[in-house]
Amino acid sequence: MANNNNRCRTVYAFAREMYPKTVKGDIAYGTAGFRTRAIDLDYVMYRMGLLAVLRARVKRAVIGVMITASHNPEPDNGVKLVDPMGEMLEQSWEKWATKIANVTDDKLEHVINDIIKECGIENMNDRPEIVVGKDTRPSSPSLAKAVIDGVLAMGGKPIDYGIVTTPQLHYFVVCKNTHRAYGEPTEEGYYRKLITAFKKVRGNEFNNGNYTNSIMYDGANGVGAKKVKYLKEGLAGSLNIAMYNDEIIGSGKLNYLCGADFVKSQQKFPTGLPQTPNLRCCSVDGDADRLVYYYLDENKKFHLMDGDKIATLIAGYLKEILEKTGLKLNLGLVQTAYANGASTDYITKELKVPVACVATGVKHLHHKAVEYDIGVYFEANGHGTVVFKQSAKDKIKNTYQTNNLSPEQKDATLRLINIIDIINETVGDAISDMLLVETILHDKGWDIRQWEAAYTDLPNKLLKVTVQDRTVVTTTDAERKCVTPKGLQEEIDRIVSKYPKGRCFVRPSGTEDVLRVYTEAATKEECDKLGIEVAKVVYDLAGGIGNPPLVE
Repeated sequence: MANNNNRCRTVYAFAREMYPKTVKGDIAYGTAGFRTRAIDLDYVMYRMGLLAVLRARVKRAVIGVMITASHNPEPDNGVKLVDPMGEMLEQSWEKWATKIANVTDDKLEHVINDIIKECGIENMNDRPEIVVGKDTRPSSPSLAKAVIDGVLAMGGKPIDYGIVTTPQLHYFVVCKNTHRAYGEPTEEGYYRKLITAFKKVRGNEFNNGNYTNSIMYDGANGVGAKKVKYLKEGLAGSLNIAMYNDEIIGSGKLNYLCGADFVKSQQKFPTGLPQTPNLRCCSVDGDADRLVYYYLDENKKFHLMDGDKIATLIAGYLKEILEKTGLKLNLGLVQTAYANGASTDYITKELKVPVACVATGVKHLHHKAVEYDIGVYFEANGHGTVVFKQSAKDKIKNTYQTNNLSPEQKDATLRLINIIDIINETVGDAISDMLLVETILHDKGWDIRQWEAAYTDLPNKLLKVTVQDRTVVTTTDAERKCVTPKGLQEEIDRIVSKYPKGRCFVRPSGTEDVLRVYTEAATKEECDKLGIEVAKVVYDLAGGIGNPPLVE
């Protein structure tokens, strides 16, 4: 008990002298952890170092802390904790993260003791490892020091990986907690695993059919630009990557007019890329966990392959491979309400793969995907991956070692084994996902236009309505139906019924006081009209502020 009291005094001394809580308002741990202006985060980072050690003692495992604001502008930053198997922080602990971040300095010790008591932490003298990573933002080094000071104050052992992608940090956590069964917990081990598997599947024929092994890569002037250089060297020509937007630290250009979020939201080419017709292009975001593909046609029209297109490509391919192996495994695809309706129809009617819809946020998608033997999940923004149950992996490997397979079954089973190693199952990984997409396109002999031709997206639009209090809107059915305020859903249904192939849902933002209005319809003009009509109703019934949406 004396040691515990001494530690709490150390924690308080650090908080008071070096990381006092200077921000008056509260901050909430959301889907992406904490995220705000970097200048307001020192004390939050210190306290997340404390919390990471407490979490590690509860789980008796290595925990990760990633410092990043992903696709946000360069002046922002953020932090999120990574659980033992690479998952986002368990939802029940988000309340502790929020509480410890917002308590006054003099009450910090009380919150720590509450966590210790409620979670039954008995051994406060061990030194659990906490792996720490950061993106390329100029604010990240000082914020990383604050996290590390928190880890040390709570008696943990910080392992500083320096500048890494968010998916790499998730990978390191899993490698350490599986005692290297998942891979080596180093950057070199990460690259070696992906590159070795990719080369095995690709073979010596770099081009195939209409597929050519060259791609233009937009690195968002972030960590994804820095890290893909190592990948490019290791691939040694099996995939030629032309790099753009690869200014790294201190340029002020992180995510500026480039990156996956810009391309997806603005529906146009990022700055810096040559606008040559029919060239295959891709963009990652600031921490390299989102990926989108796109191209320009001969008429300079922009074409986007977002997370829905990536998910359907992967799910369809895995179904084909499974059929060739003869293995009976349960394959499913998980989407959110933001998935384009045309993609859902294509998956269910053409691919005949089961589809589940969950609330927005990768943690919800991942949680559902692990229920399948093979679960594919992607948000429309390009964040996603594939997860395999250990029993499914064992079945695949054991089947390969039997002697009663036909040559086609043997080849397909080996291909599936290597594809598993291309995938970073811990979290959406733009680099890993890019290699998987390139593997599939090469095997099919497809160019990007053939990929796009699988189905045509319905025109869609995303609007936001600023409100005084976003909590006045509550939802059900994976955020597709409004429960409150009373009468809102009935009005939405009435408006939608006027538009062919109309679909609309309204949900509160997870980070700001706005309501997001998503619409689809048969034509762009009808989609735009539908969106404005619904946004006006939302403004009227949910307490909109500022200028109301204009209804033509």
